[in-house]
Amino acid sequence: MTTPTMTWTRLTRRLGSDHNPLRRRSDLIEAWLLPAAIVVFLALGPLVASVAVWLAHSDNAATRQAQRSLDPVPGVVLEAAPGPMMSANGSNSWIVWVPARWTAAGHLRAGEVPAISGTRAGSVVPVWLDHAGNVRMPPLTAAQARDRVIVAASAALAALAVALACVALVCRWRLNRARLVSWEASWQSVGPQWSRPH
Repeated sequence: MTTPTMTWTRLTRRLGSDHNPLRRRSDLIEAWLLPAAIVVFLALGPLVASVAVWLAHSDNAATRQAQRSLDPVPGVVLEAAPGPMMSANGSNSWIVWVPARWTAAGHLRAGEVPAISGTRAGSVVPVWLDHAGNVRMPPLTAAQARDRVIVAASAALAALAVALACVALVCRWRLNRARLVSWEASWQSVGPQWSRPH
């Protein structure tokens, strides 16, 4: 049975606080790499996430501003959009590009338009056009804007964690190389004394 005292003893030994005279400085640095990475992550995480959220909100605002000039016209889907037949209230649907036809400025046009996965052939969907008549993605919904913010914050935190892990691994690799050099130097000085005949 592990007691709190045993756990504390193991932790202090692991972090090099047991005053072991054989423990080298490189051992202490290596022992503190993980706690230091966790502290840095906890300190920088909120800042990184806040910046990512702010950038995502700015991008959403710019996207919405650009989408205000889009004009929707009705279009008829010519081929079924691949995807689920049952959308489960939109939780498992996505946007795909499918052939469709629509009328703009009195002219019949055809091309690829974005539609929700699972849309049947013959369905009428809004085709969003810019002033030049080019097909664009539909305007962001509130749920899509929120999802973009969540993804941006999650990706930023994941990138921070990966960066800190890489720094810790590089530091550990360099410590191991320094230890090998030190061991080699020690062996060069001690080895000949062992092999000398008595």
